[in-house]
Amino acid sequence: MPDDVTLIRVFVRGAGGGNPVPLVADATGMTAAAMQAVAARHGHESAFVLPPDTPGCDWRLRFFVPQHEMEMCGHATVGTLWALRQWGRWTSDVARIETLSGIVLARWDDAAQRVWISQPAASVQTLGAHDCQRVAEVLGLPAEAARYAMHNASTSRVKTLVALPSVDMLDSLQPDFGRIEALCESIGSTGLYPFAHGAVAVGGQPVIHARQFPKSSGYPEDAATGIAAAALWGYLTGIGPLARPGEAPPSIAVRQGDTMGSPSEIFVAPRHDDGGQPAGCWLSGNVEWSQP
Repeated sequence: MPDDVTLIRVFVRGAGGGNPVPLVADATGMTAAAMQAVAARHGHESAFVLPPDTPGCDWRLRFFVPQHEMEMCGHATVGTLWALRQWGRWTSDVARIETLSGIVLARWDDAAQRVWISQPAASVQTLGAHDCQRVAEVLGLPAEAARYAMHNASTSRVKTLVALPSVDMLDSLQPDFGRIEALCESIGSTGLYPFAHGAVAVGGQPVIHARQFPKSSGYPEDAATGIAAAALWGYLTGIGPLARPGEAPPSIAVRQGDTMGSPSEIFVAPRHDDGGQPAGCWLSGNVEWSQP
């Protein structure tokens, strides 16, 4: 059936972890309203596989949240490609995926049994003092938090990055959810993404903890946000504390969803074009079939 839905979990880090994705493996003939109805019924970002319109692409993906269509969804793309691999529909080492935000490149990591997808270089803009104060108020931060580093950063969608001094402060946030949509609208953002540095993983990989409060997706918090993690990596390794002039930027692991009981982990690594020049980043993570 065109609306037959498979449930998967993406960016899984532990029991009950990851971000759920309702996936329609063949959405041929489905209307946009029918796709949005699937997302509304399940309450999560949902992915729909279609034949490509662009020559040279393998599939076209559409993404919906309960409230609207999205141009790009990182975890749904990773999860969809992983499922296509398990079903034997993707057998090559690489793929090209058509989305509303542009062409996404994918590669299969056979050793790790994971999918990596591309994101372009991030654009980063520092928030002004007044907007920083408003963000701090909506997140329920103390008055001095208006001096924390806050930036609008984007690879596919703009996220507002808020640097916090500790993971404990991050975990204790109690935002005023009723004010998030208007705030995000006024600062040109699709969600607030506070983060804090955690421990360093084995092998020296920095671990960043984060939470995502979306502008208007139809739910208050997101368990794992690949697009936000890519924007965060772009800031951290471009002008932030992980910037290393003259050196290759590091890979990071972004942990999210702990306060929701959905421990998640997103791996972000530097990407280079065929000429060896920096070209944004790669996103990956573990995927599982969702348990009934």
